[in-house]
Amino acid sequence: MPATNAAGGERKYWGVIPMMPAPMLSDMTKRMEDIGFEGATALQIYGPPWPSLSVAAAATSRLKVATGVAVAASRSPFETAMIAMDMDRISQGRFILGLGTGVSSVNVGSYGVPDYKLITHMRDTVAAVRHVIGNAHKGLSPYRGAYYSADFQELMLTAPPVRENLPIWVAALRERLTDTALEIADGLIVHSLWSVDYTVEQGPRIAAKLAEFGRERSAVEINAWPWVAVNDDKQAAVDDARPTVAGYAGIKEYEPFFAARGFLKEAKLCQQGDQSNSLAVMHHVPDEMVKAFVACGSVDQVLEQLEPFWSVVDSLCPMSPYRHLNMEKLTFYGAGLHRLVAAAKR
Repeated sequence: MPATNAAGGERKYWGVIPMMPAPMLSDMTKRMEDIGFEGATALQIYGPPWPSLSVAAAATSRLKVATGVAVAASRSPFETAMIAMDMDRISQGRFILGLGTGVSSVNVGSYGVPDYKLITHMRDTVAAVRHVIGNAHKGLSPYRGAYYSADFQELMLTAPPVRENLPIWVAALRERLTDTALEIADGLIVHSLWSVDYTVEQGPRIAAKLAEFGRERSAVEINAWPWVAVNDDKQAAVDDARPTVAGYAGIKEYEPFFAARGFLKEAKLCQQGDQSNSLAVMHHVPDEMVKAFVACGSVDQVLEQLEPFWSVVDSLCPMSPYRHLNMEKLTFYGAGLHRLVAAAKR
């Protein structure tokens, strides 16, 4: 009998796709579809995530496409709703809108938007996007939210959406935003700092919160993004992952997640360094700290380390470490992710 996910369904794997020339991206996503990936997701680091997803959708017929994530504060909820409907049309019903709050320093300092209360803004965005998608083809009544308000008086009727109930997933790290996602979203995208142990610990809390909100477990897809370094030389994998762990440990806001796994002292030492150069502080990160956050080793070893996730999640989007790795190593570990999913789907 095939192994199942936490909801009793098929185990699903997603993959992150980079921004690259369209022919290369087409080839990559076709391979992902052939391997058995559930979907491809694209990040918004600064620029919008839609372009690479459009290429992926055009090159494939079954692969789902999702933003992982689109920063809610970087655009109007109206524009977000319109591009989500366009993406769902381009992909013929395969699009998932993944939203994240972003961080205030970037929202204000780079996008130039007000210093929103991030959770309030996320609630407002999800409600407004659903209002537009569900009603723009019928005639929109005014929307009045905490931050976004519009009367839509000059709006012409749009074509009906492919799906009025287009799925919206919300990304979260800490408990308050996790609870918000469980309450209002169709999916919860959990941060890579949710180590396998932390994720398992959160399982009962997730179940309790869903019950509190009167929601069935099947109503919310839980999608985890574990760090994975597939390399038959396990020590080499640990060494290559060390700068990424050091980089995240050096961010003060992430300190509680390292403290919870017993690495508070190491995280504080990493915070003393330059954030742009994790190589300078990675000597503070012991092997056990790397292995607490990154699944390292051969395909079989990594699959074994990831196994406990499936008691909590519906799907995984494994990511390889990236800090201070050259293109050769990035390509090597990217190929390892494909080998991992191919083995898991057999």
